[in-house]
Amino acid sequence: MSLTLTPARRVEARMVAHDWPWARDHRAAIMAHWDERRAARPAMFNGTVLMLRHWTLTDGVLDAELFEADYAALIALKDWGFPDGSVLNVFAAAVPRTRDGTFLLGEMGPHTAAAGRVYFPCGTPDPTDIGPDGQVDLAASALRELREETGLVAPAGPDPGWMIVRDGGLMALLRPVQLAADEAAVRAGIEAHLAAETEPELSAIVGVRAAADLDPARMPGFVRHYLASVLAA
Repeated sequence: MSLTLTPARRVEARMVAHDWPWARDHRAAIMAHWDERRAARPAMFNGTVLMLRHWTLTDGVLDAELFEADYAALIALKDWGFPDGSVLNVFAAAVPRTRDGTFLLGEMGPHTAAAGRVYFPCGTPDPTDIGPDGQVDLAASALRELREETGLVAPAGPDPGWMIVRDGGLMALLRPVQLAADEAAVRAGIEAHLAAETEPELSAIVGVRAAADLDPARMPGFVRHYLASVLAA
């Protein structure tokens, strides 16, 4: 499946009960794979994540049904090329852009599952994103990850909406964040935030101002496709 970009006004996500057959049937192989991955990166933790079972997009509103799964199963699904097409790896990401036009991305630290990869501040949704009514606040998830990874807080303002990027078994929900300061000031703040952490999730900040800054070796397709589209516009 080719990469697709689709704008959305709103995302409405909720929890549903779902027994994931693929994960159940391949549990032994999944756990063996997890053990191999953890041997290389012991800091990895097999917690509970939320994945996408069913979705519709109508009149600019994405309606999504999420369910709980083991992170180990998600890692195996991704590493093995998404062999089960019944579910999607969904996540929300903030897309920070400075006042002088630089998009800021993070390089993942050596202890993380995606070490060396460069993309927007994001994280797989987890049970902390579930409200008492079973709704999942993916906007809050994206902004929490932005704050935790970079120290940045999205300024108040009009709802920026979303851009949905599909790439095979992956659905990235990108939420623009327009910052009020120029790149130099924002970078200084992020670097101070990273320096204050014992084990920061990011090892570096990468700026993108033009198509020439896109790095196919380190940036996933969804990142490059989105930025190329915005920069061309």
